[in-house]
Amino acid sequence: MLENIFGLILKEIRSEKNISQEKLAEFSNLDRTYISLLERGLRQPTLTTIFKLSAALQITPQELIHKVYESYQHAKK
Repeated sequence: MLENIFGLILKEIRSEKNISQEKLAEFSNLDRTYISLLERGLRQPTLTTIFKLSAALQITPQELIHKVYESYQHAKK
């Protein structure tokens, strides 16, 4: 469940910023297929990955995790 929530939040933020998976991969120095796996909830990010994605999306790691946390809390209800 948490993997899916992280993926949805990542895709949501990326879409809001009009960044393609390819550009996010380039900006974060991650593989585009890995970005896709994260967004589909098939992989869990490491702490390093969270920091890379946050920097590429120009948000803090705290903001990213907080959005995931809020969605997770809402999903549990």
